[in-house]
Amino acid sequence: MSQYKIIFTGPVGAGKTTAIQSISDIAPIKTDAAASDMTKSRKAGTTVAMDYGVMNLAGGEKLHLYGTPGQERFDFMWDILTSGGIGLILLLDNTRTDPFQDMKFFLEAFSDFIEKTQVAIGVTQMDLSSRPVINDYHKKLKEMDMNIPVFTVDARVKNDVSLLIQALLYSLDPGLEA
Repeated sequence: MSQYKIIFTGPVGAGKTTAIQSISDIAPIKTDAAASDMTKSRKAGTTVAMDYGVMNLAGGEKLHLYGTPGQERFDFMWDILTSGGIGLILLLDNTRTDPFQDMKFFLEAFSDFIEKTQVAIGVTQMDLSSRPVINDYHKKLKEMDMNIPVFTVDARVKNDVSLLIQALLYSLDPGLEA
C-alpha cells in the first residue's frame, strides 16, 4: 500500500480547510484559532498549524492531505508540512485585492518544493468576483515562464477538488489512468 502527501496552500480564506474537508474520507483534523489580526476582517477563525485529511485511492493507496496556514507569520509550518510531499495545490481567492500578487508570493515561497515536485492552481470565489478570468492567470504564469494547470474551483465541491488533485497527479506522472 503506497501513501503520498499533498500540500494545500494559499492566502487566508482561499478555501484550503474547506477543500480538504470536501474531499477527505475521514473527518479532517483542523487547528483553527480565533483570528486576532487583520484576518478577522475576512473570517472569524484561521488555521494556525495545519489541516489534515485522507483520500483513499484504488488499490489501498492513500493521499494524505495537509493544509498550511495562510498567514505568513506561520510560515515556519510550511517547510515542516512540505517535507516528504509529492506536490502542491495552490488555492487563490479571486475576491482578494491582488490575487496575482498572492500567486507570485506563494509560488516564490514554495519554489524550492515546487522545483522538486509539481503544482496545480485552483482559483476560488470566482462566483463572487468574475475578474480576473482564468485566462488572465495563464497569461501571468506565462510572463513568469511557468506552465501550471489552473482551474476555477469551488472548494466546497468534491468533484472540483478532485479535478485539481488529478491535474496535480497527472503533472507528476502523465501516464496515470483516471
